[in-house]
Amino acid sequence: MNVNSAPIHFSANGIPRTAEPVTRGVPFPKGSLNRLDHLICKDPAGNVVPLQARGLERWGDGSWKWVLCDWKATVQDRATYHIEIGHSPNPQTYYWKPTEDKLFHPLRHEIPEYQLRMTGMDGVEFRYDMDPDTIVEEPGSLRLGTKRIGYFRRDGITAARVIGRLSFFADCPVIRVQVTLQNFQAASHPGGLWDLGDENSILFKSFSAHLKLKGTEPINGNYSVDSSSPAEPLHVPFELYQDSSGGENWKSTNHISRTRNIPLQFPGYRVRNGGAETTGKRATPTVVVNRGDTTLGVGAPAFWQNFPKTIEVTDSELVLHLFPPQTLEPHELQGGEQKTHVFYLAVGKDTVSPEPLAWTRQPLAPVLDPAWVERTKAISYLSAPGDGEEPYQALVDAAITGPDTFEKKREVIDEYGWRHFGDIYGDHEAILHTEAGPNPRISHYNNQYDPIAGFAYQWLRRSDPKWHAMMDELAYHVRDIDLYNTDADKAAYNHGLFWHTYHYVDADTGTHRSYPKNGRIPPKNNRVPGGGPGSEQNYAHGLLLHYMLTGEHASREACVGMARWVIDMDDGEKTVFRWLSDEDTGVASASRSPDYQGPGRGSGNSVATLLDGFRLTDDRAFLEKAEQIIRRVIHPADDIQRMVGMIKDGKKYVDAENRWFYLMFLQSLGKYLDFKAERGELDDAYAHARASLLHYSRWMATNEYPYLSRPEILEYPTETWVAQDMRKCEVFQFAAMHAEGEERKVFAGKAEEYHRYVTDTLPAMPTKTLCRPVVLLLSFGWSRFWHRKNPAEQRPSPKNPVTQFPPKPAFVPQKVIAKKRAKMIAATMGLFGIASVISLVVYLIR
Repeated sequence: MNVNSAPIHFSANGIPRTAEPVTRGVPFPKGSLNRLDHLICKDPAGNVVPLQARGLERWGDGSWKWVLCDWKATVQDRATYHIEIGHSPNPQTYYWKPTEDKLFHPLRHEIPEYQLRMTGMDGVEFRYDMDPDTIVEEPGSLRLGTKRIGYFRRDGITAARVIGRLSFFADCPVIRVQVTLQNFQAASHPGGLWDLGDENSILFKSFSAHLKLKGTEPINGNYSVDSSSPAEPLHVPFELYQDSSGGENWKSTNHISRTRNIPLQFPGYRVRNGGAETTGKRATPTVVVNRGDTTLGVGAPAFWQNFPKTIEVTDSELVLHLFPPQTLEPHELQGGEQKTHVFYLAVGKDTVSPEPLAWTRQPLAPVLDPAWVERTKAISYLSAPGDGEEPYQALVDAAITGPDTFEKKREVIDEYGWRHFGDIYGDHEAILHTEAGPNPRISHYNNQYDPIAGFAYQWLRRSDPKWHAMMDELAYHVRDIDLYNTDADKAAYNHGLFWHTYHYVDADTGTHRSYPKNGRIPPKNNRVPGGGPGSEQNYAHGLLLHYMLTGEHASREACVGMARWVIDMDDGEKTVFRWLSDEDTGVASASRSPDYQGPGRGSGNSVATLLDGFRLTDDRAFLEKAEQIIRRVIHPADDIQRMVGMIKDGKKYVDAENRWFYLMFLQSLGKYLDFKAERGELDDAYAHARASLLHYSRWMATNEYPYLSRPEILEYPTETWVAQDMRKCEVFQFAAMHAEGEERKVFAGKAEEYHRYVTDTLPAMPTKTLCRPVVLLLSFGWSRFWHRKNPAEQRPSPKNPVTQFPPKPAFVPQKVIAKKRAKMIAATMGLFGIASVISLVVYLIR
């Protein structure tokens, strides 16, 4: 392999492509690329072709780590392009200079006259107002990416926000369009329940893009419903309406509405073409309309998966109904919920594929060569496939091959439709579902344990396009549905992530918002308690990887928003208690219960997300907050048995049920140390974190054990505990990178021991292909192969060796302080009989 050349592989997927616009984030080794204009793109014949480059992230030494590359690829079957580092500026490489506020070689397209329309339940249109300014997100000569924001208003009320992103390509008449309809209001969520029918939801009849057909000449054109169907003549009036998924379980209870009905009419789609009507199951249509010298066309990928959808052609316009009027009930967009629709608009004759717009059904997905990715070290411990990986890979490949793939699991509950597509069916929640009746339990996984990142890791290692597709689909779903996209609620919720459907209950009208009001928890049949987005389920790294690989600004915004959420939820100035205390809330670092402020899931996810926020923004406030939380929850002199252990029948155990998640924090601590080491920040914070990791790892080496070896202390001794043991492997790997001598050998041996235990034990379990164990292994376990190949690698010691660390600072959450002060105030006021003040205080602190 050329050490300065990144191979990029393509497969045409049966559709020959000529000069198709492609985009891919490409990593580079530390110190190898200092100037973007030194990049060169070569086609399979070795010819230099135009390239557009934008830097995404730098290494600690200032060289480029990730670069977003745009070019055009011609692929008849398979092809390999190369992004090379040259020795002098390349005149065919275009890049954005931060000092410039204008575009490089601005692209110009004649956009047809269009309107976005939204109608209420009564059929009356909302007024649409668009911000006057266009934000240029991708300034370039090959691709120009713009963003514009608008609002739907009615009766003096702003009902919804529209975020439109358009990508224009040089010498190509096809525009990639992303339209996001957002209810930016807060949900009312009474009692911490977030069900459909919330008073702050938007109910509307339709949301559509209308493209005017100019002229009076007769209309002609063609349409194709899917890749296996040849183009047919189009006759006006034309309608292609996808009502449901068309799958075997198309009328699943997954599609319950606020009225508790399933408002679906028939399985699949119908086409009304002139006076004829046909039906089918699953449409991924292209429609091309000609009038005189004007050609308009629409390509709609993932059309059926995101039902309902409609494409219409009349004498005067081409209409894409993103939320169509043909449905039985109005559409509901919950507070803080949004939906992004992607389609391709042709404003002239498309020549990329032999059949116009056919390529838009499955655009080229440039594949990074795994050996190149390993060489760059841009993703720590990621290695290309090698020998000895078969037991591990067989476990994770269950997601894409065999009888229990994630795609097949979607069919069980019909995890399709605009609100559901992209999510993973949490079938592990249904395994104990004895009262199911004819319907399976509906459970949404909502990015638990970050399968977006897991899919990205597996794609980067194995190159199978199925991994890339699942990464992309889930990223869109999480950004739109699982994230709470509002600034109007309390700081502990805004821009947070809803966690998976509450354990052992059906999602019902709670959809993807964790807590269904009709949920009953077995075996006691208690009601679901309610709540909201929480720090313990804050998984942002997959969105960072999605941004690095695709350059999608919405993924960057979501990831940074989640990092900002960590700071805001911990900010005492942003709560109702601020007049009693402005201390940190502790919400960002609590796990399981507010009073546990030790290493755990909440603190671990907060640290990891803050690191991601810093990587994307270079805002040191994120790193400083991460270091504050680290000092708050862990110390090199911690009494670990007291913090994470338990005593039962006179014996000491790890408190697996309530404290297993300390491992999640140690994993985040290892990532923090890697990050600091790469940047050369070997300061006191680094020393504190390093000593803490080694302290806990020494305790683990003596006290930890495979969870299922002691099933009597577990409530549900399932396959998940085996998969969770892989976290111990990763913690010991991090520890070995910082240890020396015999201790280093001990930690490396323990890492190998736990990896082999998981890959030997899990295959024999009949439930090994359930959602949760597979997702866990997607993200954990692959790093072992890098460590086997690089046994001598170590991380540096701190610049100033420290043997004695300052004591762990005493931390008391704001609410505890506020309650004490409120009681004092109430007692004082009581002396004067001011009952109203006491009532107010009690109301505020309950």
